[in-house]
Amino acid sequence: MSPAVAALLAVAVLAASANVCAAQLRRDHYAGVCPDVEAIVRGAVAKKFQQTFITVGATVHLFFHDCFVEGCDASVLIASTANNTAEKDSTANLSLAGDGFDTVIKAKAAVDAVPQCRNRVSCADILVMATRDAIALAGGPSYAVELGRLDGLSSTASSVPGKLAPPTSSLDQLTALFATNGLSQTDMIALSGGHTVGLAHCSTFAGRLRPTADPTLSPRFAAQLQAWCPPNVDPRTAVPMDTVTPRAFDNQYFKNLQGGMGLLSSDQLLFTDPRSRPTVDAWARSGAAFDRAFVTAITKLGRVGVKTDASQGNIRHNCAAFN
Repeated sequence: MSPAVAALLAVAVLAASANVCAAQLRRDHYAGVCPDVEAIVRGAVAKKFQQTFITVGATVHLFFHDCFVEGCDASVLIASTANNTAEKDSTANLSLAGDGFDTVIKAKAAVDAVPQCRNRVSCADILVMATRDAIALAGGPSYAVELGRLDGLSSTASSVPGKLAPPTSSLDQLTALFATNGLSQTDMIALSGGHTVGLAHCSTFAGRLRPTADPTLSPRFAAQLQAWCPPNVDPRTAVPMDTVTPRAFDNQYFKNLQGGMGLLSSDQLLFTDPRSRPTVDAWARSGAAFDRAFVTAITKLGRVGVKTDASQGNIRHNCAAFN
């Protein structure tokens, strides 16, 4: 057998294994052990949302980063120890807002406060539910979630490089990265629409502002960003990824791209590249069409690399530490 054929077979085996695990997810997974889990999580997320709107973008961002590294297994929630630098402390994850982690912690505490539910619901599933609820609270689509994931047994910063898309990615790079996770280019564009909420630090797009402004930026928007993010700006300074309707989960992100107001270069290229522009235009016209595509894509994302066998994971008692 040639090395190329062997490699293809290995990929096929991994894909088949992933599909089997994903098929074991069910919407009613907790019906017998914690029947009110979705209402409990929704209540905790709503309380956190009332404290700060940052909850929405932070939780969505956290979910994406979790699933693309080792699968949707809550490995991104693990805290580093003296003996291990965890995923969350990798360079690519330092931008994750603490409010996303806090949302999961608060929801986990609310679930465990119910005796029959204590240590029966995985942190990975709580993150999936919290993401759905945060999106709905911001006016986005509410959708049914598949449950039954176990929490992963490994979390290392060294596992992150190459798994997350830098903001300078090309369309081909984005498409290839998402394809490795079973997601199409259309899924990628839909999930990029998640940037309709959330913040980005000035450093992630500084290269588009100086020494000269990126020509794909609207001149007026470029000037606005240069004022918000002057040279030597505090590295903690962040800007809404959708500056028009920053508190709404809607299709304004795609309208922004049409107007040269994509914050990251990897956002704006979705409009400037003629291969992806028709999809951007379609979803700029129809929020309902975007919502449908987003629900399809985020459901598929939630199946990436899930662990459902006891040899692969467990239910953590503390989302930030292994049992």
